[in-house]
Amino acid sequence: MSLAAALTGVETGRKLPKEVVEEALKEAMQKAYRKQINIQDAYVRVEIVNGEIEIYHERIVVEEVYDDELEISLEDARKLNPNAQIDDMIGEKVDFSGFDRAAVVLAKNVMKQKIREAEKQLVYEEYCDKIDEMVLGTIETVEEKFIIVNIGKTLAMMKRSQAMPNETYKEGQKILVIIKEVNKDTKGAQVLVSRGTSVLVRRLFEKEVPEIYNGTIEIKAIARDPGERCKIAVYSHNENIDPIGACIGPRGARVQAIINELHGEKIDIFEWSDNVTDLISNALSPSEAVAVVPNDRVKDGLIVVVPDNQLSLAIGKRGKNARLAVKLTNQKIDIKSESEMKEAGIDYMSISAQMQKEYEEKKAKERAYKQQQKIDELKVAKEDTMDVIDEIDFTYDEPDVLDESDFHDEDTLFALEQEQKMNEMEEAARIAKELRKEKASIGNKEYVSKFEEFADASNKNEVEPAPKKKQEEKEEIVIKKPKFEQIQPIYTEEELLEMEEEYDDEDEENKWDEDIDYEQYDEYYD
Repeated sequence: MSLAAALTGVETGRKLPKEVVEEALKEAMQKAYRKQINIQDAYVRVEIVNGEIEIYHERIVVEEVYDDELEISLEDARKLNPNAQIDDMIGEKVDFSGFDRAAVVLAKNVMKQKIREAEKQLVYEEYCDKIDEMVLGTIETVEEKFIIVNIGKTLAMMKRSQAMPNETYKEGQKILVIIKEVNKDTKGAQVLVSRGTSVLVRRLFEKEVPEIYNGTIEIKAIARDPGERCKIAVYSHNENIDPIGACIGPRGARVQAIINELHGEKIDIFEWSDNVTDLISNALSPSEAVAVVPNDRVKDGLIVVVPDNQLSLAIGKRGKNARLAVKLTNQKIDIKSESEMKEAGIDYMSISAQMQKEYEEKKAKERAYKQQQKIDELKVAKEDTMDVIDEIDFTYDEPDVLDESDFHDEDTLFALEQEQKMNEMEEAARIAKELRKEKASIGNKEYVSKFEEFADASNKNEVEPAPKKKQEEKEEIVIKKPKFEQIQPIYTEEELLEMEEEYDDEDEENKWDEDIDYEQYDEYYD
């Protein structure tokens, strides 16, 4: 096999550029030649010409030679190159076919090491920008403590702690994994992948829900117990889009596809809120929180008050529900029942109402501040525009000129009107959302079986039928015929006056007709 064919095989098998392989071969041959002559600081130049390796032992041209291996006299240098000058580097071609075993083994090891380093660098450059990205891989090997996954250009390792406990892995199986870590300087696997991270749930929702992918709906927080339960808080930047409904999808198709990918892991989706009370209440679902009050015993801690019959539901099996709520909200939560709070003599309802009032006041101040900022921006923009207009000389025929303050007042009023309209639209959307929630809560009635209805009906006293009413005396029914008034045409006063004038004119014209002999009628009337 020729050298060119061998290099091509290395490039194809290792998926490395040609320049990288040739550079590794040159460095290996340089170290092998230095090993052969036992001079570590010798000047060696290696070239690959037409698929052949050429090694040159280079020396510096000097007037007086002190080291034959590193220097050469001007006279000897001109024998090799007639144009040689002082301080030039003169190379002499050497034969490397007589290298001993030590030099050949060194060249082989250096070549392997350089190719391995080039592969690591290539893998690092490929995957360093893909951390927290989801990729499709194929399982190569399943071991007791780790799993080797082929993700395309390299083999990644997934530790058992990063795998899902409810899954069974087999060789050749296709799985979706998250690139968690990429190492450059390591002897083991460079890329570490995971299926137990919460990022996997985020990427699956981005894949299944277009509103999340385009940014209309935002995933604020995720808390996950791999293989068992996951809580996700979502927020909609558009008031007209329900974030929970969009994530669930029509007939639950979207969330069901994610559950199938996670092999039955339960997912709780609720709406994010800036209010800590509402956020913790939503995070503790399916239980309902009555109130949230500060905890004086713990710094920055909160006490969540729940009904007595929902205490175990709020805590969850092995504390799973409460643990996920703490992880999602980043709050120190202590769950208490209503009876425990009453025994302690704490008026939790008034404290919760005070917290809600402070939150509403804070939000009102924030809205007022943002509104004032918008007004100030409009004023500054208008002032800059007016300054530019003042610098230009305009000539008008009209003597009246508007005052500059009028423009500012109109802009301010316009900004206030627009802000008020936006607030009214947001308030209307919020009220509509609350009405939808109330209708949904009213529609969820408690189910009562037929047996319970029968048992309940048997305990009730029989109700006596109400007595029939006496037949009332018949009253004479008088049918009055409707009176139809003659339909009169409707005219305006001006039309009536005009009609009267025309009628009078016609009478005047027809009052005396000169063509008629009125005297012949006198005898008839006499």
